[in-house]
Amino acid sequence: MYKNIEKKVKLALKDQVEYQKGQVVSKTLVQNDCVSMTIFSFDKGEEISTHAAGGDAMVTVLEGKGRFTVADEVFYLEAGDTLIMPKDIPHAVYGEEQFKMQLVVSY
Repeated sequence: MYKNIEKKVKLALKDQVEYQKGQVVSKTLVQNDCVSMTIFSFDKGEEISTHAAGGDAMVTVLEGKGRFTVADEVFYLEAGDTLIMPKDIPHAVYGEEQFKMQLVVSY
């Protein structure tokens, strides 16, 4: 079930989380045994350090530009781009500039 977001309302996902200076901000929309969905904003230069997820992690950039490192490969994504980071493969995310993304992890 969705939480922390209005239902039956037209909205823009990028507007569901604000930028905060020097921070990564997240807002969880779904969290259960099968899937999690979170919206993030990254200030320029902020990052989520290398980690691995217990499911396939699909990111879609909603605004701005981010750098995604998956194992030893680097991907630069801009608004509208999507990348799937495979289960159990180390990855990291870095704000090349302020950017927002949607993360969906399926287990």
